[in-house]
Amino acid sequence: MKTLNTILTALGDVAVANDINIAGITSDSRQVKPGFVFVAVKGNTVDGHQFINKAFESGAVAVIAENNNNVSAAGQVIIVKNAAEALGKLAHAYYDYPSTQLKLVGITGTNGKTTTATLAYHLLRDLGFKVGLISTVENKINDEIIPSTHTTPDPVQLNGLLSKMVEACCDYVFMEVSSHAAHQHRIAGLVFAGGVFTNITHDHLDYHKTFDHYIRSKKMFFDGLPKSAFALVNVDDKRGEVMLQNCAATHYTFSVRGPANFKAQIKENLITGLVLNIDGTEFHSNLLGEFNAWNLLTVYAIGILLGFEKNEVLTALSNQKPVEGRFDIVYSGNDMITGVIDYAHTPDAVEKLLSTVRSMLKKEQQLITVVGCGGDRDKTKRPVMAKVAAGLSDKTILTSDNPRSEQPEEIIKEMEAGVAGELIRKCLSITDRKEAIKTAVMLAKPGDVICVAGKGHEKYQEIKGTKFPFDDKAVLKEMFELLDK
Repeated sequence: MKTLNTILTALGDVAVANDINIAGITSDSRQVKPGFVFVAVKGNTVDGHQFINKAFESGAVAVIAENNNNVSAAGQVIIVKNAAEALGKLAHAYYDYPSTQLKLVGITGTNGKTTTATLAYHLLRDLGFKVGLISTVENKINDEIIPSTHTTPDPVQLNGLLSKMVEACCDYVFMEVSSHAAHQHRIAGLVFAGGVFTNITHDHLDYHKTFDHYIRSKKMFFDGLPKSAFALVNVDDKRGEVMLQNCAATHYTFSVRGPANFKAQIKENLITGLVLNIDGTEFHSNLLGEFNAWNLLTVYAIGILLGFEKNEVLTALSNQKPVEGRFDIVYSGNDMITGVIDYAHTPDAVEKLLSTVRSMLKKEQQLITVVGCGGDRDKTKRPVMAKVAAGLSDKTILTSDNPRSEQPEEIIKEMEAGVAGELIRKCLSITDRKEAIKTAVMLAKPGDVICVAGKGHEKYQEIKGTKFPFDDKAVLKEMFELLDK
């Protein structure tokens, strides 16, 4: 059992006169048990300082807080400047600094985080190492799957997960780092071996309010990298160089379009896969779409920066398969119609997805797109996503995604506002997502492609606080089976 002063060392010159054993640490007052340390974090909707008295009543032996206003219960309150940041550092100490016992690589960006992290995980597994993965789709400790609830877990969960990876003798861990995680200090205290920036486009403005704040939140991750780490950025995105400003880590760049430390050239972009020239070597991949050229190049660069030989990296990388819900292909029973399931949920991601598919089609083939926008999220992207989808598709069906607390009909109306003129004639609005997918299948002719965008790997729809089972891929397969009968 650890003592309070043992974990307080993570905060610098902070200590208590009478040290005491602690049984755990949490920022959720409902989880406080006798012997726990409660960290009062100010959240977006709830301020943990309101629950300090409750934490003491539940048996907390100490509280970490930014103030002790209105504290009536007896107990030790330790004042810190930023409780969220303190939570990350304390959790890291409580779990014996797990990030220092393996090589942790963080990947941030609007698009490509999940694919990059997952491909890097599989690359190192194929090279014979024990590896951890922390991602939107799932967390993995070697081959053990642990369900994922957030792109980046809260600090206590995150450090607990890293600790389990250490116990499992993982050599490497690849982790998605969301802008929320950086801004909320969920990664505070962690020591990264490397940081990766994929790209940035408009997203999460419901949280960040401005694009500049979104960029600065991403940059916080790079600002915290140590000198011993590498910082790898995509310079085809003009914000790549921004991430490197005032970054202490060793700087590296990658590009598909121009000069960089790691370069790739697209030789062929076919429905059967990509042919690339990576640093002077021809490379064949099963992954589809121009956007995967960046993902593959990123993972290649990570492999090289981790000390592996070029040929062994490219050989292992050539065997990688698409990540679930990322350009995930489904065929009708007679292979006459192709379905593409993708997580694309921003205007930029939708544009990349549909442009890629469009580039692969013959003139007589139709592209039919099913797309929706999530509720309680950035409303500004709704009309833009609809406009992009309608502009690149022969037929577009606007539908429900995860409406959450909002009415799906209202979300669809906001999407419709972006579609005008000739584009409106190519659009249908169908609230029921299953019915929308069914309609897309009924509209399709042999040779056509159906893109179902927005949810990807998700196996649910969130409506009025409840998650209902829903799987785009399973529904599309079901509709294909009905068509084939």
